[in-house]
Amino acid sequence: MASTVVTGIGELVTCDGSTPDLLGVRTDAAVVVEDGYAAWLGPASKAPAADHRVDVGGRAVLPGFVDSHAHLVFAGDRGEEFAARMAGARYDGGGIGVSVAATRAASDEELRSLLTARIAEMRAQGTTTVEVKSGYGLTVQDEARALRVASELTDETTFLGAHVVPPEYTGDRAAYVELVTGPMLEAARPHARWVDVFCEPHSAHAFTEDEARAVLTAGRDAGLELRVHGNQLGHGPGVQLAVELGAASVDHCTYLSEADVDALASAADTTVATLLPGVEFSTRSPYPDAAALLRAGVSLALATDCNPGTCYSSSMPFVIALSVREMGLTPGQAVYAATAGSAKSLRRTDIGRIAVGARADLTVLDAPSHVHLSYRAGVPIARALDL
Repeated sequence: MASTVVTGIGELVTCDGSTPDLLGVRTDAAVVVEDGYAAWLGPASKAPAADHRVDVGGRAVLPGFVDSHAHLVFAGDRGEEFAARMAGARYDGGGIGVSVAATRAASDEELRSLLTARIAEMRAQGTTTVEVKSGYGLTVQDEARALRVASELTDETTFLGAHVVPPEYTGDRAAYVELVTGPMLEAARPHARWVDVFCEPHSAHAFTEDEARAVLTAGRDAGLELRVHGNQLGHGPGVQLAVELGAASVDHCTYLSEADVDALASAADTTVATLLPGVEFSTRSPYPDAAALLRAGVSLALATDCNPGTCYSSSMPFVIALSVREMGLTPGQAVYAATAGSAKSLRRTDIGRIAVGARADLTVLDAPSHVHLSYRAGVPIARALDL
């Protein structure tokens, strides 16, 4: 078994919770990697011999970013929709139908090629784990193939047949929910780990509390774990439903009542609030107060929500910078939420931290400190380290 020692590390950010700020920062450190896992870490002067040596020249090394919310299996373009929003148009979920039509028309090979390129783009910016949702097919065949393609490239696949009600079912929502919870779920289940639903009463295209509950309970009964799109466009039942059902994550959380915050805090061990500031940036929506959520005891994650409509950005460094500038997080809190926090939202302990026995998914910065992710916003300083 070949081993590699990574040395010359200016700042090692472990995100292992070993310090009060949870970052576990070490200086003059080294990491030994064997078979894709961290086998040793400590002072560089005490590093054991290894078969190979990688010197990062004083750069900072972090856990690879964990992007726990992304919609990457799609075809087509919605740049005109973005331009319209910048001119004042309001987002209500209706544009998803444009992506559905383009995705249905694309070949398997085209979708596979697009997905491969998007994941490579993420890795070039430091992301080493990505969750990928379906949701742009909305037929039994198209949802199953989206998940089949996604499962070739990631273990974190999510069935999102309940993204919006497609045009052909506008007049019979109940029939579409029956399709999602029946034949579509059955076809998707072999290729998915998670089930998700866009629970949003402020959009005629999304799903009500009762509809969302039916989708989530059917998915749970089929052996899938739960995620929820909630409270994006206004106050609604998504957060409370996620906590009630024990979902691993409720994502967006743009509009939260005191009761929602209390519920999230009480369920902090099981349900993570995943914030998606790129969406607020791209839709001119208000940013949630992430700092207040942390003070209340809520578990936080950060993710891109990379998708063709409301945030066509694959950059976790951009998300980190936004969360510091617009949501009140410190640079360290943002890094932790983008790594260990997002790993928690996927119920994973083998990623999002640098520790013996964890995966050696490392990201290196062309900078001496993690602070530069926010300090040098928009500069491509992060990349996954290939060992």
